[in-house]
Amino acid sequence: MTPRQSPPKIDGHVHLVGNGLTGSGCWLRMTGWHRMMGGMMAKMVGMPVSFTHATFDQIYVERLVSMIQTSSLDHALLLAQDEVFNEDGTKRDFGSFHVPNDYLFSVCERHPEFFPAASIHPARRDALEELDHSLARGARALKLLPNCHNVNCSLPQYDRFWEKMAAAGLPLLAHTGGEMTVPVANKLYENPEYLRRPLEIGVKVIAAHVASRSSWFDPDYFEHLAAMMLEFPQLYADTSALNTPFRSAAFSKVLEHPLQERFLHGSDYPVPIGSWYARLRGLIPPDVRKKAAQIGNLIERDYYIKSEIGFDPKHFTQINSVLRTPHR
Repeated sequence: MTPRQSPPKIDGHVHLVGNGLTGSGCWLRMTGWHRMMGGMMAKMVGMPVSFTHATFDQIYVERLVSMIQTSSLDHALLLAQDEVFNEDGTKRDFGSFHVPNDYLFSVCERHPEFFPAASIHPARRDALEELDHSLARGARALKLLPNCHNVNCSLPQYDRFWEKMAAAGLPLLAHTGGEMTVPVANKLYENPEYLRRPLEIGVKVIAAHVASRSSWFDPDYFEHLAAMMLEFPQLYADTSALNTPFRSAAFSKVLEHPLQERFLHGSDYPVPIGSWYARLRGLIPPDVRKKAAQIGNLIERDYYIKSEIGFDPKHFTQINSVLRTPHR
């Protein structure tokens, strides 16, 4: 009798980034605060070149593959990043980075460590065609930052898009809560309430960052999200970016929530993953914090801290039942 295999551990929130200088189609346009954040991220993840270097795209992917291979995780859900559009379908000159779906799929096809999460703004005039194309190439999820992409998910004009996603079993990984690393187009859409219409249509939704605050000035939507999770059985949340100064306040709330099976692991790499925040909140002892700080692989560091805080091993595998399984 063949022994039953354990489900793979998956980091469900990892960003693909590129500058496009070698033809990937990506672009980076960081200025001011976001340029400083980008430089800090590049240093934190140990990039040997700056984000303006000609070989940045290739080196970023190589280092990310190595991080997954040398971590406790088996795979990473790798995220594209669409451009920003107005509700009438015209493109806006807005945003700090773009990662085309075609580049995402080419990276994932070369590296089995990655599962692809496409990114498609539903206001795009070719949104339905791009969704079909992404499904055909094996998309496991769809990533949007409603507050940064300027997506009011409750607009009826997007219903056909959500209906197609629901029919395909393609989950929506949607940013919730405040945002500091990329420019915000409409702060209203950080509220998980704007995800209600896709949920009512039947889309599985993963609320990224458990709707937590990213700064002193953000509302904390966790309790609102928790109530919605009781209302919608296909609403999940991920624990990405919780090892940061303000979002770390959500750790205890997540662990106390009765629906543990609906919280999914994610790191939000390359967002910096600190070792001090869980310690300062009394969630880990000094020796654990010290060991975490010595883990240079940030994907592994995030996994280690969450394991030591008390997340069940199932936390790192539960996304398997949420992601779309492409037809072979």
